[in-house]
Amino acid sequence: MELSGLLDFLIRMGVRLCGRLGAFGLWLMIGFCGVASAFLNNTPIVVLAAPVVRDVSQSLKLPPQRFLIPLSYVTILGGCCTLIGTSTNLLVNDMARSSGQPGFGLFDITAVGVIVALAGCAYLVLVAPRLLTGRDGREPSSYAQAVEDAVTGRDVPVGDASLFVQPRPLDLRRSLASLAVFVAVVLVAALGYAPIAAAAFTGAVGLILTRVISADDAYRGLRPEILILIAGMVVVGLSLEVTGLAAAATESLAAVMLGLGPQAALALFYLIALVLTEILSNAAVAVLLAPVAVALAESLGVSPQPFLVGLMFAASAAFATPFGYQTNVLVYELGRYGYMDFVRVGLPLNLVTGVTAVLAIPPFFPF
Repeated sequence: MELSGLLDFLIRMGVRLCGRLGAFGLWLMIGFCGVASAFLNNTPIVVLAAPVVRDVSQSLKLPPQRFLIPLSYVTILGGCCTLIGTSTNLLVNDMARSSGQPGFGLFDITAVGVIVALAGCAYLVLVAPRLLTGRDGREPSSYAQAVEDAVTGRDVPVGDASLFVQPRPLDLRRSLASLAVFVAVVLVAALGYAPIAAAAFTGAVGLILTRVISADDAYRGLRPEILILIAGMVVVGLSLEVTGLAAAATESLAAVMLGLGPQAALALFYLIALVLTEILSNAAVAVLLAPVAVALAESLGVSPQPFLVGLMFAASAAFATPFGYQTNVLVYELGRYGYMDFVRVGLPLNLVTGVTAVLAIPPFFPF
């Protein structure tokens, strides 16, 4: 959909909407990016949308800094709404099945995800702009400038979307074909006719055979450095379980949580995962804590599912630093933010989404 120009076309439609509705149109476009992130990789979405949000906000005489951080955060929240919205959810699902637990369906976490996303979006629309009011943006850092000089040889900020993709004209045939395959993959997986991996792989092969994309395009989309990271972390997670380190960590947690109710235990586990995900990668947290979540729930005599779902949300909630998530890095440089801008806006968002998740999970995933 990106290579066919479909995403560019949808972004251009959003620009027209912004021209008619002003700031409200900008928020609508950011909301659309969040919905799209429930099914697509949020990095290309932010790469395409961020410069548009910046330029449109400037044309409306509004500071871009009020909208770029919310753009990144909304796409992260959108990715939490389905099993395929982020690799974190898929990793937790795979680790749960490795621990003998039933897997999650494509939309099993959607109800909780939508509730958390709505709470987060309400904060971003009503509160976050006030925390960013008056921000003119910092000057380019010396590190960023050095990277520009060494890599690009021109005065383009690191994180500028022009370094990642170029605008693509709409190819109607390829766009319709990719959209049809995408819808078919989602329906097949959602209705349980085939596993998500099999459906997605079949769709990818179909796109290559029909020459909607080339084999080289498909290989470039695999992003081997991320695949290697995920594969390595899966091995680390399994080794923790096999060597008994996960059991030891679980015993320590269970001792701390002794006497706490299941919901209080879920809140404490969520907090631990949240702190770790600001320090480590979200993939690492998902893989390392999934076996702990299962063992902890079993030691407390409750279902592991609420703890696994809590881990999915906590491991993606990298809001308090500009380097916790790739989309944060993109808008960090594009909006000329300071580090404390993310702390100021992200920490309250962590609190809002964390409390909402802990309260929303048990009704849909009982202990």
